[in-house]
Amino acid sequence: MTSPRTFSQRPYVGPPGSTELLLVRHGASADAVEGEAFELVEGQGDPPLSEVGRHQAQQVARRLVADPFDGMYVSTLRRTAETAAPLVERSGVHPVVDADLREVYLGEWEGGHLRQKAADGDPMFEQILREQRWDVVPGAESREVFGGRLRRAIERVVDAHPGGRVIIFSHGAAIGEILAQASDSAPFAFINSDNTSISRLVVTPERWIVRGYNDTAHLAG
Repeated sequence: MTSPRTFSQRPYVGPPGSTELLLVRHGASADAVEGEAFELVEGQGDPPLSEVGRHQAQQVARRLVADPFDGMYVSTLRRTAETAAPLVERSGVHPVVDADLREVYLGEWEGGHLRQKAADGDPMFEQILREQRWDVVPGAESREVFGGRLRRAIERVVDAHPGGRVIIFSHGAAIGEILAQASDSAPFAFINSDNTSISRLVVTPERWIVRGYNDTAHLAG
């Protein structure tokens, strides 16, 4: 008599040819100071990492270097490059700069004003959260523009590394938008990732698959 077949649960393996993306939010950046604005790069606030952020960058580098990867990307804003720097030093891999990976453009609130508006409970900030759109702020990017450029960036990365494993250093709202597109969730469902957290995305020709969000195990202790 033939024994019945058995089917064990197995660890997830991405579909053949899929690309795994590790989306790393930059480390904590310098404090915003009331009455002062951050230096702007192409109209966007460009603060450096704080001392805490530099320490976080070292911690995430120690974790990421343990597994092989095929490429590294940063945005045009220096907090991503500064976060990537310890991994560059450890791995010898130099990042590709992609402007479309930068943070959402906040129009009249650029330069660090968002933090103060949030802390003060500004009605416009409350409207942003309620309506889940950044273009409540005059001059800020719409989701169509913001999400469109991020999708193009992800598609370029995947086209350059088919079947590979790639690390992308980006920003909180940017990572949130990428994951919202992948999961078809509410626009702001993933905007609260922590500094240097790792989120995981598997990209196939047919779909984007969220495999992890806000992993901060490297910051423990």
